[in-house]
Amino acid sequence: MFPAYNLNLTSWNNPKNHLVFTVIHTLLLPLTIKNTICNGAKTCFFSSLALVYSAMEEKAFVHSIPGAGRLLPSASRWSSIEVDFGLFPASSNPNEGTPLVAYSKSYTFKLAINDKSHLKRFLYIFISMILIATAVALLVTFLPRKRAAGGSLTGLPLALDNALLFFDAQKSGILPANNPVNFRGNSGLRDGDDQSNTNLVGGFYDSGSNIKFSFTTAYTVTLLSWSVIEYGPKYAAIRELEHVKDIIKWGSDYLLKLLQSNSSSDSGYLFSQVGSGNLDAQFDNDATCWQRPEDMSYRRPVFKCSMSASDLAGEMIAAMAAASIVFDQDDASYSATLVHASEMVYDLATKNHIQGSYARDKDCGFEAAMLYNSSSYKDELVWGATWLFFATGNSSYLDYVTGNFEAAVEEVVPSDEGVFYWNNKVAANAVLLTRLRYLHDPGYPYQPTLKNSTDMTNLMMCFYLSMPKKFSVTANGLIFFQPNQSAPLQFAATAAFLSKIYSDYLDVLQIRSGNCDAESFSLEMLQNFARTQVDYILGDNPMKMSYLVGFGDTYPEHVHHRAASIPWDDHKYSCSEGRTRWRDRKEANPNILVGAMVAGPDHDEGFLDIRNRYEYTEPSISGNAGLVAALIALIDNHEPSIGMDRDKIFARISKF
Repeated sequence: MFPAYNLNLTSWNNPKNHLVFTVIHTLLLPLTIKNTICNGAKTCFFSSLALVYSAMEEKAFVHSIPGAGRLLPSASRWSSIEVDFGLFPASSNPNEGTPLVAYSKSYTFKLAINDKSHLKRFLYIFISMILIATAVALLVTFLPRKRAAGGSLTGLPLALDNALLFFDAQKSGILPANNPVNFRGNSGLRDGDDQSNTNLVGGFYDSGSNIKFSFTTAYTVTLLSWSVIEYGPKYAAIRELEHVKDIIKWGSDYLLKLLQSNSSSDSGYLFSQVGSGNLDAQFDNDATCWQRPEDMSYRRPVFKCSMSASDLAGEMIAAMAAASIVFDQDDASYSATLVHASEMVYDLATKNHIQGSYARDKDCGFEAAMLYNSSSYKDELVWGATWLFFATGNSSYLDYVTGNFEAAVEEVVPSDEGVFYWNNKVAANAVLLTRLRYLHDPGYPYQPTLKNSTDMTNLMMCFYLSMPKKFSVTANGLIFFQPNQSAPLQFAATAAFLSKIYSDYLDVLQIRSGNCDAESFSLEMLQNFARTQVDYILGDNPMKMSYLVGFGDTYPEHVHHRAASIPWDDHKYSCSEGRTRWRDRKEANPNILVGAMVAGPDHDEGFLDIRNRYEYTEPSISGNAGLVAALIALIDNHEPSIGMDRDKIFARISKF
């Protein structure tokens, strides 16, 4: 019934890998042993495990259990029987293999394999398993990672991956073939038609509506570019560098379209808005109509500004200058184009005798002011000049910064002190100038302003840590900069970014603490603050809800967003159908807007997941930009070489 074997039994030695023998024992049939002696028995059944053991090794140890009727493999030579199968030729070295001690029992057998079919079958199966395991390992290693929920990324890297996807969902214009958001298509292809010879196709829809605001687009490009300049190695380590660069370029390409200059008359114009948000309008527009961007057929007016819109000009200067640093090694020509455009806007804006806020100009920012009112323009001009200095190394821009920084500080409204967002750049500018002072000090005559910026930064960090208490903090730790306003998460995210990046600056200098008057703080305190704010956003809050859509087990399902709330079903819904059938329905959105950070809870930490309560459920590109910056700052690669890029921002500064 079974093939017979003659065995030569002398020793049992060097046990092999248990996993291999488990597989072998399962695959081989039981074998009958012929002409053997097993503790006095004429015949015995020897397990397939012991036989294959012996086929791979000339010697082995076995022992017998009374009544078992077979030999079992032993872990050692003690109290065992040596088995020698005689499969390998004897060594020419007489001392090789000599036992250290004499064993009391030794038996000699001869092995003859009469049927090799089972052995061949085993070898084929065993080799096939090795090849399959190798192929699977290679696939796991080299296949691209999945994006969004369910991907191989986890924790903060996954949250960052998701947060970047939101910008792909906000793209306007002709989308690339590989756009990862499957419920979006080409849209806004006639943007700019209201202005002769003006192509304003592209850019980002600002939030849940289909309006494009130049002010927040420029702020978004600036902040994302800053995060790449500082943490490019981190982005690369988690394979997100090309993704974030694509988002920045999508925005900077659009910003280049917003400038119209007349070199002969030394004048120019900026476009501040495409689409209308006038709720009192007697016709359909982006505010009153609930339609997917792909289905828009109503008129989309364009708003045009003179160079007296100094705040818009300043943010555009900053955005294009910062983006030029991002692309300086990838595309020198494109980088130079951005620098040239930034310097052109700077020249027109600073030489203009009439400067002011774009929100005060009815033709420019009257509608935008209802959502994005700008309280001052000086902070944006100083912000833009700061980035132009880094982008060019031209000290005249630093002269402007240090000559006007204090004036910008004086114009900050009290509720904005220490807050970094689209309306106030002073807080971030102070941190950036502190970086310059710490890591590339230009010395005289800039030192007084840079020293003041450092003092301001330290005081701001103490405020974040409530030492002394300046800002409101919820019972569960969310910093609430403006208790009477909605959308608190965007402010918490940028505070997390500034505190973490400042701790990185100090860490480079091996400074373990800072102080503001009588109070002091450590790097760990800054890092913990940043992490608690981000953790709150990602689900460590009383609602046990992630405010980042698609991240975690529970997140908002009724996001205030036109494209997400209307299914992609080849049907064009009218404005009224969109409102009654999709905006006002109680069911969850048919499309998950992965990566959108919603506005967030109220001051009592309550949250209403209701589509038409935009003060809770509406996301924005400016809010998401702050979250992306905070996430990349907090991601820890556990490798000293992959952290903050100390020198990239100074690459074009050679004089100092």
